[in-house]
This record gives sequence, structure tokens and C-alpha cells, in this order.
Amino acid sequence: MQNKGLIKFFAILFALVSIYQLSFTFVANNVKSEAKAFAGDNPDKELKYLDSIGKEKVFNLGFTNFTYNEVKNKQLNKGLDLEGGINVILQISIKDVLKGLANNSKNPVFNKSLADASANVEGNKTYLNKFFEAFEANSNGTVKLASPDIFANRSLQGDGGVDFQMTDAQVQKVIKRKVDESVESAYKVLRERIDKFGVTQPNIQKLGETGRILVELPGAKDVDRIKKLLGGKAQLEFWETYKIEEVGNFLVAANEALKKTEVKKAETKTVVKDSLNALLTDNSKDSLDTKKGNNPLFDKMIVQGGGPVLGYFATKDTAAINGYFKRPEIRVLLAADQHNAKFVWSKPTTIKDAKAKDVEAVELYALKGNRDNVPAMSGGVVTDAKDTFDQMGKPAVSMQMNSQGAKVWEELTGRAFSQKGYIAIVLDNIVYSAPGVTSGPIAGGRSEITGSFDVAETKDLANVLNAGKLPASADIVQSTVVGPSLGQAAIDAGTISAVLGFLLVCVWMVFYYGKAGWYANLALLLNLLFLFGIMASFGFVLTLPGIAGIVLTLGTAVDANIIIFERAKEELRDGKSLSEAVVASYGWHGAMRSIIDANVTHVLTGAILFIFGTGPIKGFALTLLIGIVTSLFTSIFIARIFIDKNIAGKADLTFCTNITKNWFTNFHFDFIKVKKFTYIFSSIVVIVSLTSIFFVNGLDEGVDFVGGRTFQVKFEKPIDATVVSDELSAAFGTPVEAKILGDDDQLKITTKYKIKEDGVAIDEEVNQKLYAALQKYYPNTSYDKFINSFDGKKVGVLQASKVGASISEDIKTNSYWAVLGAMAVIFLYLMVSFRKWQYSLGAIAAVAHDVIFVLGVYSLCYKFMPFHMEMDQHFIAAILTVIGYSMNDTVIVFDRVREFIIGNRKGSFEDIVNASINTTLSRTLNTSLMMIIVLLTMFIFGGESIRGFIFAMLIGIIVGTYSSLFIATPVLVDTISSDEKHTIEDKHNKA
Repeated sequence: MQNKGLIKFFAILFALVSIYQLSFTFVANNVKSEAKAFAGDNPDKELKYLDSIGKEKVFNLGFTNFTYNEVKNKQLNKGLDLEGGINVILQISIKDVLKGLANNSKNPVFNKSLADASANVEGNKTYLNKFFEAFEANSNGTVKLASPDIFANRSLQGDGGVDFQMTDAQVQKVIKRKVDESVESAYKVLRERIDKFGVTQPNIQKLGETGRILVELPGAKDVDRIKKLLGGKAQLEFWETYKIEEVGNFLVAANEALKKTEVKKAETKTVVKDSLNALLTDNSKDSLDTKKGNNPLFDKMIVQGGGPVLGYFATKDTAAINGYFKRPEIRVLLAADQHNAKFVWSKPTTIKDAKAKDVEAVELYALKGNRDNVPAMSGGVVTDAKDTFDQMGKPAVSMQMNSQGAKVWEELTGRAFSQKGYIAIVLDNIVYSAPGVTSGPIAGGRSEITGSFDVAETKDLANVLNAGKLPASADIVQSTVVGPSLGQAAIDAGTISAVLGFLLVCVWMVFYYGKAGWYANLALLLNLLFLFGIMASFGFVLTLPGIAGIVLTLGTAVDANIIIFERAKEELRDGKSLSEAVVASYGWHGAMRSIIDANVTHVLTGAILFIFGTGPIKGFALTLLIGIVTSLFTSIFIARIFIDKNIAGKADLTFCTNITKNWFTNFHFDFIKVKKFTYIFSSIVVIVSLTSIFFVNGLDEGVDFVGGRTFQVKFEKPIDATVVSDELSAAFGTPVEAKILGDDDQLKITTKYKIKEDGVAIDEEVNQKLYAALQKYYPNTSYDKFINSFDGKKVGVLQASKVGASISEDIKTNSYWAVLGAMAVIFLYLMVSFRKWQYSLGAIAAVAHDVIFVLGVYSLCYKFMPFHMEMDQHFIAAILTVIGYSMNDTVIVFDRVREFIIGNRKGSFEDIVNASINTTLSRTLNTSLMMIIVLLTMFIFGGESIRGFIFAMLIGIIVGTYSSLFIATPVLVDTISSDEKHTIEDKHNKA
């Protein structure tokens, strides 16, 4: 081998760099262990300890020192499934952006196009493109985007804006640029909010041109707070309010009108009441109690309000009351000067009902609206905000306004003082307080917001006010929450499966190849060091599927050595010396051509998986791609160094042991002869699979494909999944699926409740409903402890995820394109490499067979298997991996067919193909056995969350080995013309 010294130099240098990079991870873990020991089970104390030593020197290399913060930033990053935390994908509302750019245009074509774009969800098509298509269809040339009442308005005119003469195509370019600017603005606002929140190693990135932003917060634990921080538009508003006596007559009239539709005629009784006060005073309580059910509005009122509060209602009744107030026949009952009144709710608060029992309720307010539905003053005038405490010691936020805001604030507070009115402080359409003004107008623009805040809320409010408001609402369309205890369990499972897989591969290599096996194992060990070193150096994130990718690398890393060793054994049997056999096996016409062809197919499928995958799947693809590169380097160059040293020392090297030296040497099975039987068997399998998929069982599509929410919930004792499913279905009013996940005290709960509705409030509503329905199983667990994550959590929600309807369409579309794209790209590569389409057709036939086989197994078995077999992103990753490995096996056989056709082997064309399969059988079975050993190890020890993913690959590898031998090569034989076969046979037999 030439340049051996240079290779040694780079290998040593690369190893030292990898050890240096990984040393930061070891030091960071040691510091965290010390912090955990110091804090006991108190996560807040642990966090404070780590914050306190952030600038202290914790790593001394002699020539330089590093602080804990520097070490922490250089450590190997762990994904949320290992570290715990929150991952969300936010969809910036392009609809809101367009409405803002059009100044809330009332144009019917414009608004219908907005609605049509929202209704027609298509995978991989952005909302903006759908809007343009809808506008073109709805306008039919009669209305232009550059109309004065749409985008050619005053705010968009000028340089780079929209003028009346523009075509729709020209306007579209301007609008696309403006939308991109809005998404960039939202990205910056979110970045600033997250930076001030104080999460360790946050990750935030824009996802192409979709208007989506990915946010990963490792270690974050307060689910609801994080979602409010990210999804809250931070729209702070100040509204004047109506007092109860000003809208009391309307409420009475509305109650009477609602009786006509909400109260059954048989139950209706005449109740003559002429005022709200008369209906709700203590004197009338007895009469009201006897007529419960006759007052649709007032029966829902827990306690009468006062001042700006119209009354206290249960949270569950707010939707119904909102529906009442939206009815035209109810709104018409408002007084002439109240027609624009806006009814809103407060934060939930605890009050005492008529029986002096503590209940959770929300306050109803009526804000003084106007035709444009804008507040008297908005939070945009705030220039600085700080969390503080008021005179009573309650959390508050102090604000400083700009000069314009100060002037409006003085007028507003002056009017409230003179009229004895109230000013509602509204954040994201929720009233936090509605104080009166008792000391006259407030001048200077400095004020303080008080109300029903806690300390965390004032910190977050000050944070978002300083960071600025989002240019449009940001809806959480996908989210994953992983508890730290679940992350540690994943690390333990991944470590066990990786170590055990590594040991089994090493034992087999030594058993089968003897001393050469030791050299392969040393190369494998160095390969793992390089792989982790690269990940640490470039800041790549290690995920649980990423660990699966690393473990799979153990199987593929020895594949190149197996190909080389098998070729060396053949050369030795042909009478060559050891040094000649090694040189030949490492040559292009020896093993290198097969190794390159096989690994190119791996790289192509891995690249497609990386392009189309998201989150943990990208991590899997990334480790797979890095593993391919490092394993090729170590297998080809590092193992060769050891072998050459062995040759130089004149030691014996046979690439086998006494037990295995004659295995597969005289194997002459006629694979082509049995093709009729394999065709029949495979045809039956394909027909049964397709029948089950399309007509009988279908596939168990997970939330990645259909949208929905899933919760991994741990109970205090074994639970009946059917009972829990029925209870949750009744609570949600829609079917809820509950399945045992691993142990019988753990369930995976799936619901599609309100999945098409976005917003933090919806997410919190689902969490509240889940807790309320399961509360009887957790008598000593509060809502916060049930939902939120914390170190040492044993019961409650350990993991939660949400996939919105729009993003599920994208995932499904991406999955189809990923599978079809992988097959198409590999077909083209093989056609170029082998220069005959028959090779590509044989390989694709085998791959299609494998994919259908795996899908069929999942369709037939998902209903009764003890682990989950859902169609999701992990399954697609498994399918693409199967495609890669099936191609790998097939390419090795095809390379030998090509070699024998070019060579001088005598016999018929079928004899040449059979000889090709038989002479590569040892390599095929050895590599497949390595993969099966590794996958079985992961299936048993790798953890419940990836068991279905591993099972798909396990089945795929087994059937892929079969198809390479019994489908791909027979198809190749059957599609090559008789004339070409005769030409090949004549050439060989003459020779």
C-alpha cells in the first residue's frame, strides 16, 4: 500500500482530535453528576449550581483552561429523546401576514381566496402558493392582486412595493419577498425570546420556505409555559370596558331570547325579570334554583360579577357562551352605542361558589370595541419592560412607553378617572386585570401592569414585550415533549444495545476470520472513535435513532472487510502468495469495485433520508452517512496497515479458522433452476400483502401521517387499556385509542381531538381534559406534576407529541417521494455503473418485492403484535434502510456476474450466474448475519420506542437477502435476450 506513512499520520491525528473533542463531553458529564449529587432530587437547586459555576475553570489541559460554559458548548449534543425537553415546529400564519399586507382588505375575492387556501391542505404546497392559485381561480381575470383595495395600498407603494400597473406575476414576487421578511422577523423575535428564557443549547432554525420554524429546547420542563412563550403573539392591548350596569339589560334580553332555542318547551316557565340584578340577588336565589335549566345564560353563571366583571363562569362553558354572543339575533339586542362590544375572558382563577366550595372559573368582560376592532392603545408603544413586584408584594410588570404612547395613556387614564371606568389589560385576547384609575391621569408613560400573574408569567411577559411581538400568529403544528427520566432510559437502552452489538460482531469476526478478524475489530473500534469525534467536532446532535444508526454502522463497518477477506481467500485458493492475494483483493478488480458500488447505494438512500426526514430521522440519516465514510476509511486503510505489518513479519494469515476454512467452498446450489418456485412464492406473498394493505386490514397510520396527539403515560399500577380508552373517549367526545406500551402500567394514548385547530389554548385544553379524565388514577398528583417534566418523574405524561393536519400531509408526501426517489436514483446509478438496464430492473424488482413484503407483514400483524407497528417517519427510515441494504447485497452479486462475464468461466449463461451467486454466498450470508445479530440486539435491548422501527429493518434484511439471491438474479437472467446469452456463451466456451 502506497503512502502508508501519510495514512498513519492522518489516522493518529484524527484519533487525537476525536479524543480531544470527546473530552469535553466527559468533563461536562462529570460536572453534571457533581451538580446532581449536590442538589439531591431538587432540579432547581441543580440548575442554580450549574449557573453559579458557569464561569469557573473546570477543565485544565496544561496549556489552556476552559470554563464550564465553554465545556458545555463543546460537548456532544444529545437530542431531546436522550436529554429530555421540548421540540416544536411553529407555523407562522401566512394568512395573517397577507391580511396585514392588504390592510385587512374587505375584497370578497381576496377573502374567499384566503379561506380556500386554508381549506385545501396539500402536502408540500405552501399556503402562499395555494392562495395565489385560489385567487387566480376566483378572480378569473376580473380582479388583480394590484387592485387598490388589495395589495396596491398606501403601505405597499414605493420602491420595491406594488403599483397599479403590475401584473399578478409581478405582485406575487413582491408578496413572496414581504412574506419572507415577515418570517425572518418572526424568527428573530423567537430567537430573542428563547435566548432570554435561559435554556441550555437551544436550537432554532427556519425550515426552507414553508413559513415554519423549528425550535428545540433541551432540558425544558414546563410544557404549558414554553408553548405560551413560543406561540403567544405577545399582543398587549389596553381596552376601555363596559360596567355591569351598562350591559345588564342586554344580558337579560339575551337570556330571554335564548330560551326560544335552548330550553325545551315542556320545561319553559314564565319568569318576569326586568334586570340582571333581580335575577341574581340572594333574594331570588330560591326561585332561581327551582327553575334551573330555564335560563340558558344565567344558569351557567357561577357567581355574579361587579364593576367591569359581568360574571364568573366555568371554563367548559366559555365555548357555548361565545357561540351565543356571535349569533346575529343576540347581538342585535345590544344598545346602539354597544354594537361593537367585544366579549372576552380572563385567566382561570379560583373562587367560591354559592355553596362556599372552591371552583375554577373565568371572568367575562365586555370591551368597548369599534368598527375596526382595534384597542384604545396597543403594546407596540412599550419601549422597555421589567418584571417586578407591586406595593402588595404581588408579581407585576413595569413599563416605559414612547412619547406617543405616553400621550394616549394619559388621555385614556384621564377618561377612566373622570367616568369612574376601568381599563382592561389584555394579552393575546385574555384579560389579566381591569383596574380603575383613582389618582387622576397618569403622565410620563411609565406604568405598571398588575393582575393575576405569577412570577414566571411576569418574567415571560417582560421578555416578549422587550423582544417584540410576532408579525403574525405562530401556531404549533408539531410538538414533542420528552421527560428527562425517559431520556435517561433511552440512553441506557441504547448503550446496552450498542455495547452488546459491538461485542457480538467482534466475537463473530474472530470466530470466522481468525487473526484477520482481530484486525477488522481494531478498525471497527477506531471507526467508532472517529464517528463520535466528527459528531462532537461539528456540533451534530445524537438522537435515539442516531444510536440505532451507529449500531447499524457496526454491521456495515465490517462489510467492507468481509468483502476483502473473502476475496483474499479466493486468491489464496487460486495459488497466489499471501502478499499477492492481499494486493489483488484490495485492487479495483478485486474487492474495491464491489465495495464502492455497494456503498454508493447506501449513500444515496442515506442522503434522500436526510433530505426528506425531520428531527430524529435526520439524526439517523446523518450518523448513517458519517458511519459509511468512517467505516470505509478504517476498513480499507487501517485494517490494511495491520495486515501489511503481519505480512512484513512473515506471520501466517489465512483469513479463516480451522473450523470455517472450508465453509461455502464447495457450494454449488442451482439458484436459477428454482426460480419458478421462488417466483410463485414471492407472487403469493405480494398478492396477500397488497390484498391486506388495500382491502382487508390496511395499515396502522400513525399521527405522523394523519395528524393527532399522542401521550406516553405511566400509571402507578397495571391498567386496563380498554377501560382507559372508553373513559377518555367519553371525556373527549371522540374516539381515543389507548394501547399498552411495553409494561402493563404504561399506555400510549392517541387522539385526534381538535387536531385541525391550532393555538396554545387548544393544547392546554387537551392537557386539561386528559388530566381530568385520568385524575382518579393519580389521587396525589397535581396537574403540573402530571403534565410537566422534571427529573426523577415516575408517573404521569413521560412523553407527548402533536402533529397538525397540515404538517402530516407534508410528512406523508415527503415519505412517498423519499421511497420512490430512492428507488429511481439507485435504478439510474446501476444503469450507469453496469451499462445495462437489466441489472437495474433486477435490483428494483428485488427492492419493490422487499418493500411490499415488509408493508404486508405490518398490515397483517399490527393488530396483535405486542409492540407498535405504526406507519410513521421512523418506519419510512426503516424502509429506506432496507432499500439500501437490499441493493448492497444485490450489487455484490451483480459485480461478480459482470466479472465472470468479462472473464473466461466456461458454461451456459445460467451456469455463470449461478457461479456468481455461489462464490459470493459466504459474503452475503456473513454480512446479513452481522446485520441480523445487531438488529436482534437492538430489538431486544434498544427500548420500546424504536422496537417497531427495528422490527421493520430486521424483516427487511432477511427478505432482502432472499430477494438478492432468488429474485434479482433470476429477473436479470430472464430479461437478457437469447442472442446476447448465446454471444456470451460462445465467447466463453471458445476461450
